[in-house]
Amino acid sequence: MPASAADKEIEVWFQDEARVGQKGSIEYVWAPIGSRPPMVRDNRHGSVHLFGAICPARGIGAAIIMPLVNTEAMNHHLKEISTQVAANAHALLICDGAGWHQPGERLMVPDNITLMPMPPYAPELNPMENVWDYLRGNKLSSLVWDDYDAILNACEDAWNFLANDPERIVSIGTRSWACVKG
Repeated sequence: MPASAADKEIEVWFQDEARVGQKGSIEYVWAPIGSRPPMVRDNRHGSVHLFGAICPARGIGAAIIMPLVNTEAMNHHLKEISTQVAANAHALLICDGAGWHQPGERLMVPDNITLMPMPPYAPELNPMENVWDYLRGNKLSSLVWDDYDAILNACEDAWNFLANDPERIVSIGTRSWACVKG
């Protein structure tokens, strides 16, 4: 941890990105054995990227919606996360090894955040994958959006649905191995 984290509480955050768009995935649904419930699927290719992060210990999250996934977008997301970190805390942000998560001269990590990469090929360790499954299964699948703005609005509504349910964030995101005891 950097010197800026000295004498501060440590918050464990998880971060990831999800593509949401017209060529979406089909989610599993309950149906009688042998039946095939009708589903819609849009074959157009418009999409956005939902950058999300959660702190299960506090039941909060931070998200932005961007047209592309790159270092500039990640910088904007890091700024948003830094505004949600408690004033007396330092965030340990667990993220995957994507190229735009790599420290360097282009990635600007705020002073109240430290990045911690997950092991490669281990998405099951990141509760954000479960958040994406939850949002797709409850808010973002089996839909046909008219245009780009409709996708943006759907992502915003889905994230706000999650963000307004702190118990859900705690339930989905809590991992016994990701606790910092003071």
